[in-house]
Amino acid sequence: MTDARRIVIVGAGPAGVRAAETLVAAGVRPIVLDENARWGGQIYRQPPANGGFQRSKKALYGFEARKADALHTTMAALLPHLDYRPDTLAWACEAGRLDTLNAGREISVPFSHLIIASGATDRVLPVPGWTLPGVYTLGAAQVALKSQGCAIGRRVVLAGTGPLLYLVAYQYVKAGAHVAAVLDTSPLSQQIAAAPKLARLPATFAKGLYYVTWLTTHGVRIEREVSSLAVRGEASVQAIEWRASGSSTATETIACDAVGISFGLKPETQLADLAGCRFRFDAGNRCWLPELDAAGRSSVRGIYLAGDGAGIAGADAAELAGRRAALALLDDLGIAHPRGPGLRDAASLERGLQRIAVFREGIETAFAPPAHCAAQWPDDMIVCRCEEVDAGALRRCIRDGEANEINRLKALTRVGMGRCQGRMCGEAALSLLSEETGKPLDALGRLRSQPPVKPIPLSPALYADGVAEIPAEARDE
Repeated sequence: MTDARRIVIVGAGPAGVRAAETLVAAGVRPIVLDENARWGGQIYRQPPANGGFQRSKKALYGFEARKADALHTTMAALLPHLDYRPDTLAWACEAGRLDTLNAGREISVPFSHLIIASGATDRVLPVPGWTLPGVYTLGAAQVALKSQGCAIGRRVVLAGTGPLLYLVAYQYVKAGAHVAAVLDTSPLSQQIAAAPKLARLPATFAKGLYYVTWLTTHGVRIEREVSSLAVRGEASVQAIEWRASGSSTATETIACDAVGISFGLKPETQLADLAGCRFRFDAGNRCWLPELDAAGRSSVRGIYLAGDGAGIAGADAAELAGRRAALALLDDLGIAHPRGPGLRDAASLERGLQRIAVFREGIETAFAPPAHCAAQWPDDMIVCRCEEVDAGALRRCIRDGEANEINRLKALTRVGMGRCQGRMCGEAALSLLSEETGKPLDALGRLRSQPPVKPIPLSPALYADGVAEIPAEARDE
């Protein structure tokens, strides 16, 4: 690959792998940057090569074992034809260059064309006690099971909403873990109302129904339309408390030593933001997303997005979107589309994506995050863990008239300025700002991204006797 055509893919999940496959089939050798040690992304995450435990793909991925195996096998076959860089974090992006970290070394990766397949993260909305040891996101609970072969606790409660809630519960029970309860904030009536759209993908819909039925028949308690979630404990989790549907005062409590909690997923869009892509507010995803055409092209020439990082749509859609973005890139380079088994044309890919989009509308209806939850947050509850900013500090700033836009609130309170760069607390701050001002989310601005998009360590080489030393060549800058 010449300097004039340096193609980089960020992410080796379903979107990244299928994009790489399409490019390789066209005779292009891309660079694939993967934050994980092994390809597969979150949904098809592989255990460590020398993890010390063995679980079959059927045990790890259930109904999706065949898809996981196909993706893993495809990527293994591609390795001789691309530059694969695992354990590599892309932490900043600017015109024609990514800043990455691998094995403690910073490496600049220039590009002429970039496909961002960065995936998604848990949508985190705080509840009282969420900072106690033993509280995890659902995604983290799934990582522990798939990558480390362990559960997050001996008696686990999973709470929040979204399809992942039931999938993780099913995976935990199948693995032999004790799930004491599943607490869903969404009402059953809302899920029933979404059924016609969910039925557009009958096989996927049937799997979701199967998980719920299986959990019920195996004695897992499922509560819907719960509210006022709160984790209780002193030094660690001891119980979770909630209000049942229709109750305004009475609370219920169940003992546990670990809680997995999330309210759906949200796209990882920080790299696209740093690259200068234009954004638009998407009501379905409840967040700002990069503006894209049907093929995945962003507003910045040579930058494409695919998969959940462009909007939550699931693993099947990610594979289609990865292929579609790669075809768009080939079009822009004037390279003919590859032909062969498993390589669909652009129109077919777009039709598949449109079909899944209807299903995703049903998912967003069935599992919408709880409305007006910020009104229930006590003033002393931490919203931003990194900077230890509580709900009361945010409310005082808003009520004093000092902030009616999210970046102004950030500047005045430091919410979102810590290690997570707002990835964990940004949506909570925005929800509270909306509740206090009465304005919709799209009228409150977009939390601007700053590098590094994820925490990076300072090099030990910069230190002498515990004091940071600035390299000579940088002292005058």
